[in-house]
Amino acid sequence: MIVFIAVVSGFLSGAVSSAVLFGKYYLNTGFQDVFSQTEIAEEYTPQTSQEEKIINVVESSSPAVVSVVATKVVPIYEQQLEFTPFGPSVKQRQNGTEKQELGQGSGFIVSEDGLVLTNKHVVADEDADYTIFTNNGKKYSAQVLARDPVQDLAVLRIDRSNKLDKDGNLETDKFPVLKLGDSKSLEIGQTVVIIGNALGEFRNTVSVGVISGLGRRITASDSSGSFVETLENVIQTDAAINQGNSGGPLLNLKGEVVGISTAVVSGAQSIGFAIPSDKAKRAVEQAAETGKIIYPFLGIRYMLVTESLKDQKGLSVDYGALIGAGSQGERAVEAGSAAEKAGIKEGDILLEFGGKKITVDNSLSELILDYEPGETVDVKLLRGGEEKVLSVTLGSREK
Repeated sequence: MIVFIAVVSGFLSGAVSSAVLFGKYYLNTGFQDVFSQTEIAEEYTPQTSQEEKIINVVESSSPAVVSVVATKVVPIYEQQLEFTPFGPSVKQRQNGTEKQELGQGSGFIVSEDGLVLTNKHVVADEDADYTIFTNNGKKYSAQVLARDPVQDLAVLRIDRSNKLDKDGNLETDKFPVLKLGDSKSLEIGQTVVIIGNALGEFRNTVSVGVISGLGRRITASDSSGSFVETLENVIQTDAAINQGNSGGPLLNLKGEVVGISTAVVSGAQSIGFAIPSDKAKRAVEQAAETGKIIYPFLGIRYMLVTESLKDQKGLSVDYGALIGAGSQGERAVEAGSAAEKAGIKEGDILLEFGGKKITVDNSLSELILDYEPGETVDVKLLRGGEEKVLSVTLGSREK
C-alpha cells in the first residue's frame, strides 16, 4: 500500500485552463443571454437537519481556513554550445535566478494573533519563503515558528508588521479562528467535513464524509520519496482529501477541528488520513509559549511484538517492544540516550511503561507522550527470561 501526502508540488495548470476555456466557450455562444435572464432563486432552505449543520459548519469555519504557498529563489540554467578540438559540446551555465513556486497546501488559524497550524511536509523546505492567503483574498508573509519532530505538524505565524489598513495604520484586527476539539470521542460512522486548497487552485473546497477508521498506523511519503514518515493512531476518512488539502481541518458537525488532513492512499477510492486534533494541541501550545516543539525521548529502536513476531523470533511473550538495530544498521540503543543511561540493552523486550502494558493498540510511542522530558518512569522489561524493572529519566527531542 502506497500512502501519499496530499500536498501540491509545482504547477497544476492544465485542468484549470481547460475549465476556464470551457466556460468562456459557452459564454461567447449566446448562453450569457440565458444566464442574464434567469431569475434569482429564493434563498435555499436546507432539507434536513444534518444538511443544515454541514452548511453552518462550512459558513462559520471557512474564514479561518487558509492556503499556504511555498516559494524559493532558484538558479536559472541555460545550455550553451561550445566548440572544442574534439568537436562541439553542450554545457550548462547559470544565467541569473528566479522566484519559483514549490508547492501549495492548506492550513487553518488557531489564534487571533495569527498562529496557523498545517502539516510539516507543507513547510518542509527551511530555505523557502511561505505566504498565507486567507479566504477573503488577503495575502500575508509567514514564518515557520516550529516543526513537530514526531508528528506531521507545523506551526506558522502570520507576519502583519507590514500590513497597513486603509488609514495607513498597522493592522491589528483579530483573525477568525478554529477550535481544536476532542478527537478521543470520535466514533466510526460520524459525519465529518474537510475544507482545503484542493489541487492548489480551488481554495476552500468542501468535501463531506464519515470517519471510516480509527487508530490506523501508516507510512506516508511524497511523490518523490524525499519525505517519509510513519504516523501512528491516525484517523481514516472517506471524505475526499485532494492534492493541496494537506494541513487543512477535518471538522465535526459542531465546527470543531478533530483532525488535520495529511495523506491519501494512492490508487484507492476515498481512503484518506488525518492526524487527531489531540496530538496537535501539544504542538500549538508549545510553539506559542516557547517557539519550539519538544518531545520526551527514550532513544531506542524497536518492533512491537505480535503473535506473528513471537512465532518468527521464538519469543516467550506476544506483547511488548523488542529492541533491535535499525534496517540500515542504526544502533538499537542510541549512545548517551535515556535508555542507555538506564541500562536498557539490545534484545530486551519492554513489557510495561509507567505501569501500562505495551501492545499494538497501546504502543510505546503513544505511552511516552504521556510524560515530559526530565520525568522519571519505571520500565518493566524481559531479559533472558527474567523480568526486571528499571527507572528511566526521559531525555528530550526537538528535531
